[in-house]
Formats: sequence, C-alpha cells, structure tokens
Amino acid sequence: MIAQLTIRIPGLAAILMAAGMLSGCGGSPERPTAEDYRSAPATRRAVAADVGEHAVTIAMQQVGVPYRYGGHGPSGFDCSGLVQYSYLRAGKVLPRTTSQLWDSSTTVNRPHLQAGDLLFFSIEGKMQHVGMYIGNNRFVHAPSSGKYVQVASLSADYYQRALLRAGRPK
Repeated sequence: MIAQLTIRIPGLAAILMAAGMLSGCGGSPERPTAEDYRSAPATRRAVAADVGEHAVTIAMQQVGVPYRYGGHGPSGFDCSGLVQYSYLRAGKVLPRTTSQLWDSSTTVNRPHLQAGDLLFFSIEGKMQHVGMYIGNNRFVHAPSSGKYVQVASLSADYYQRALLRAGRPK
C-alpha cells in the first residue's frame, strides 16, 4: 500500500502542476525541463535591478525568434515563455503563465519602471499578454502567431490603451 502511494503522488503532482499552467498568452505552455534549471547561472545573489537588467539582455538576444504557442525556449516563445526563459537564465525562477506572473509581481508606477519590470496588457478585453520593460519607454515581447520576438514602444496607441499595469517580480 505504501509503495502504491509513492508511485501515485508524483503522478498526481505532475497532473496538478500541468493543470495550473494552462493559462497565459493563449497558450498551453510547456514546463521548463531539469536541464533548463541546471543551465541557469549559479550566482543567484544579485539584487533585483541587476537580475532584471540581465533578464532584459537575455530577452533582447531572442529578438527575431519566432512566436510559438506554448514556447519557452530558443526555437520559439510565447509571451510568458520569453519572460520565464529570460529570468531563469538571469538566475531567478518565475512562474510560467501570464496570470501567475501577475500574481507574483508587485505593482510599479510607470515613472518608476526599471529594466526587467513586467508589463501586462489586455487583449480583447482580458489580461493575457506580458512583455518586459527595457527602458526608454520600450519593451520586448513575443506578440502573437506569425510574428517574432520584437521590441515595441509603450507610446504606440495600441499599447497605451492595452496596458493594464506594470509589475516587478518578487
């Protein structure tokens, strides 16, 4: 009986984790693999601003990579996958979905934005897109199918109207 419990619990945990990751960027996101965590930098003591700046550097290296529904790696990204990938390589583990990122960030007023802060957008009336602030009123994001990771301006009418809030990862 105890042996059966030890076999079933990991399976149940995997099912619960998968169910919790089914929202965000309109995708069915994939979980990072153990290799993703092993390849993350060993130094995790950097202050938040340094981690955010490093995450931005990594995200900017992905400009031109195609959008991929549920993507979280160099062959393709969805919006939250790009954020998670970039922060992971900068030494900070973040949740996978847009709604989880929203819940795990602290609101930042626009005049206080720093590189690496997350920008949450309403698309078709609901919060479902995230980008990463890079400075100078610009952000990097994986916009949608058929497009590529790119830099956009918060000054654009579309993004001005769609911006819900900015958040700094906790």
